[in-house]
Amino acid sequence: MALEAKYHAKSVEDKWYSYWMEHNYFHSEVDERTPYTIVIPPPNVTGVLHMGHMLNNTIQDVLIRRARLKGFNACWVPGTDHASIATEAKVVAKLREEGIKKFDLSRDEFLEHAWDWTHKHGGIILEQLKKLGASCDWERTKFTMDEDMSASVIKVFVDLYRKGNIYRGYRMVNWDPQAKTTLSDEEVIYEEKQGNLYYLRYRVEGSDDFLTIATTRPETILGDTAVCVNPNDERYHHLKGKKIIVPICNRVIPVIQDEYVAMDFGTGCLKVTPAHDENDKMLGDTHGLEVVDIFNDDATLNQFGLHYEGKDRFDVRKQIVKELESLGVVVKIEQHIHKVGTSERTGAVIEPKLSDQWFLKMKELAQPALDAVLEKDVQLVPEKFVNTYRHWMENVRDWNISRQLWWGQQIPAYYYGNRKDDFVVAETAEEALVLARTQSGNAQLQATDLTQDPDALDTWFSSWLWPISVFNGILEPDNEEINYYYPTNDLVTAPEILFFWVARMIIAGYEYRNERPFNNVYLTGIVRDKQRRKMSKSLGNSPDPIELMETYGADGVRVGMLLSSPAGNDLMFDEDLCKQGSGFVNKIWNAYRLIDGWELSDSVEETESASIAVAWYQNKFQQTLVEIEDHFSKYRMSDALMATYKLVWDDFCSWFLEMVKPAYGQPMARSTYKKVIAILENNLKILHPFVPFISEEIWQHISVRNSDEALIISKWPELSDYNGEIIRNFDFAAEVISGIRNIRKEKNISFKDTIELTVVNHDQASVQFDAVIAKLGNISKITYAEEKLEGALTFRVKSNEYFIPVGGAIDVEAEIETLKEELKYTEGFLRSVQGKLKNERFVNNAPEQVVAMERQKEADALAKIETLKSSLKGFI
Repeated sequence: MALEAKYHAKSVEDKWYSYWMEHNYFHSEVDERTPYTIVIPPPNVTGVLHMGHMLNNTIQDVLIRRARLKGFNACWVPGTDHASIATEAKVVAKLREEGIKKFDLSRDEFLEHAWDWTHKHGGIILEQLKKLGASCDWERTKFTMDEDMSASVIKVFVDLYRKGNIYRGYRMVNWDPQAKTTLSDEEVIYEEKQGNLYYLRYRVEGSDDFLTIATTRPETILGDTAVCVNPNDERYHHLKGKKIIVPICNRVIPVIQDEYVAMDFGTGCLKVTPAHDENDKMLGDTHGLEVVDIFNDDATLNQFGLHYEGKDRFDVRKQIVKELESLGVVVKIEQHIHKVGTSERTGAVIEPKLSDQWFLKMKELAQPALDAVLEKDVQLVPEKFVNTYRHWMENVRDWNISRQLWWGQQIPAYYYGNRKDDFVVAETAEEALVLARTQSGNAQLQATDLTQDPDALDTWFSSWLWPISVFNGILEPDNEEINYYYPTNDLVTAPEILFFWVARMIIAGYEYRNERPFNNVYLTGIVRDKQRRKMSKSLGNSPDPIELMETYGADGVRVGMLLSSPAGNDLMFDEDLCKQGSGFVNKIWNAYRLIDGWELSDSVEETESASIAVAWYQNKFQQTLVEIEDHFSKYRMSDALMATYKLVWDDFCSWFLEMVKPAYGQPMARSTYKKVIAILENNLKILHPFVPFISEEIWQHISVRNSDEALIISKWPELSDYNGEIIRNFDFAAEVISGIRNIRKEKNISFKDTIELTVVNHDQASVQFDAVIAKLGNISKITYAEEKLEGALTFRVKSNEYFIPVGGAIDVEAEIETLKEELKYTEGFLRSVQGKLKNERFVNNAPEQVVAMERQKEADALAKIETLKSSLKGFI
């Protein structure tokens, strides 16, 4: 069937993705082969594809397709994350639009709405990944709220609790007032913001004296329960044992002394608000201070806010400053830059809040995971992230794993009494009842007497088990699949979740398998725009990936994403890269159209040019294959692509096909064609991980193939020894051909006109390519001579000088003038370079490579002057 002149990406992509799915090429089962396993970083179940997903999943697909070609049992497990905070927020917003409040519903009623939302909007992103060409084992698709996945989470919680690693504690936590839930430390993003530092006067009880405190949060004075000064601060010795009156609320509070206070910050007097600052809480515990919480869960003020009750904290800040000014309490206001914690999910400003929460002890659990990375059992790529990882793991804090949400795995703690410790932890309500009867000593307890903790577990507490739970390794620790596929090979993810997810998976791996969960972690960069801004919906600088694929084709976008994505470094995305990728795909298509259009003959012998071309390209391919394998081993995906790109575009399309193609109107030897096809098929194999669709399309067009012969499951080319000399000799010949072409262009000598070439030869490197030089330069005769040819155009390649006799088409007088001008310029350039080299200060102080470069310029100029003088001599 004749090839279409234009490549139609969409129809090709739909056709071959359906074909791959129909023949189950993506599916993996345990067998005798060596497994190669990747688990996808599960995107939010209700999410849609963004540029970060595009980069991450393109890299994963490149790795999995290459592994499949290399004979591994390739298994890429897809799935989605239930994203408790984000999903619950969307469901609450939907209900609000319908006039329903969350707490007007029972938990089960709310979860029905959440599941409806998930079923309606969930999985869209996985369908979008198929458009990209993602060759995931879709039969293995998992969701972190699947029944078995949830059971794994509950089992782990119970196990860790019984080991003494999980505890319930009253602690200062990060509170997201928009989502109305706690967050772990890693879910808080600190941003520098412009604020104010307010200097306020507090009156000393029983006197007319005042002391001045400085605060960035004047609304929290209503929760003050002490003022603290440093005992070594002589300015405040007289206040020992005194009491202070808080403005507005007129609460009488003590002056306490503690060396924690920095004497040189602010006024040296610290207002202490134990309910709303972690450090203040520690001071409060030390000095037995009262705790006054002034905020509701939504960060409006409660009854302790007095006449500000029910108002938002930021509105109160403005209003209370005005009231304090009217009372004459404000001494001054200074602008102040400080770090403000915001929610990673909602963007809301975090409020420190005292609360009963569940925590996981991390210090001991983290040690094996720290050792694994430091001892390189788990390789982080690039290695620069090791120090960041070590710092976090060495300073790890207990993990707050409870969330005040309904969407997620409900904490398996069951309360049976009114005392703080009247609870049991169990995998099921039935087991909890048995334990509660034993623990309480009350055999009459009924299931209705138990109340399960309403909180849900942090989403990361489910996804930290991902590499294990997707193979059911928690519920069945010795099953065939977990023993075969685990540990996985490569994890591809973003650096910003190195601690949220990667570190915790390593911790879980050692706790539950006594083994690393993966061998290597490839950390991608952040996708940014040309102005280096992170792509986001709010900035409007993020293109729609689906629209990009519709415009440039999936293969084109894959190439565009990888062209500028070195590991760990940010990707400066430019849509022109996708255009370049699309251009590369079209180049491959047109190259095959050229090959497919050749007429073949059994009676024609292979030309000398084609014979040497085949030998050269086979060696060049092997040299490049070594380079590609090295790049892959070091996770330099962009470099692996570029090596492939240059081989196909430059060496195959621009040189090889020109060297082998038959003369106009002439047939090609069938024996040559078979060699060209063999070379093309090897090209398609190394192209396939990067551009799977066009490579399969051409592969299947070359010959009729059955389903066992598809490119996706063919064999990656074998490495073999290559002849470096033939590659170097061709590089020499290519310079000669370029020299001939330049003279033809400069002198307007038509390529249709044959010319002769005389070589004053000192270097035999290009001799074996004479047939190629003759073909590509349209040379009728190549002569090797001892003497230079008079009256000829000339150029030099290394130590060889090449002469082209002047035909009638050349204006000799004009050529002499051109040569004189060029000689004059080159002699001036030489004087400039030699002036530098005569300057001892330059030679002694400039970097060695700079001096070497100047000496090379001198040598090149001298050689060019000799050639120009020789050419002039030939004309005069």
